[in-house]
Amino acid sequence: MYSVAVQRKFTAHHYLTGGNFGQENEPHSHRYQAEVRLSGTTLDEHGFLIDIDAVNTQVDQTLRYFRDEMLNDLPEFKGLNPSLEHFARIFCDRLRSTFPPSQTEAITVRLWEYENTWAEYSCRLS
Repeated sequence: MYSVAVQRKFTAHHYLTGGNFGQENEPHSHRYQAEVRLSGTTLDEHGFLIDIDAVNTQVDQTLRYFRDEMLNDLPEFKGLNPSLEHFARIFCDRLRSTFPPSQTEAITVRLWEYENTWAEYSCRLS
């Protein structure tokens, strides 16, 4: 399996709901790091899994949607606790819809909330 990945840092805001999470129940910011990894078993005629410039463009567009936003206010989080796990899935689903059909089979989004704390979600592209 081949993989291509890009990483970005961005800030977004949230507050946890549905339980007693201490200070996390209050609005606060995180300096997230996103790693987006695309995987597949075949390469194109040029030896690429996918055009890395296209990946960078799609990741940047997706980040513009979340950057500096209060996650709790976004429609995708309606009725959900904006946990890191939910955020990874929502980010992956939003990004998945931007890629055209190709030999890429799966996309994985790993989001770090802190330097040593992350959640990951993977989905099929086809």
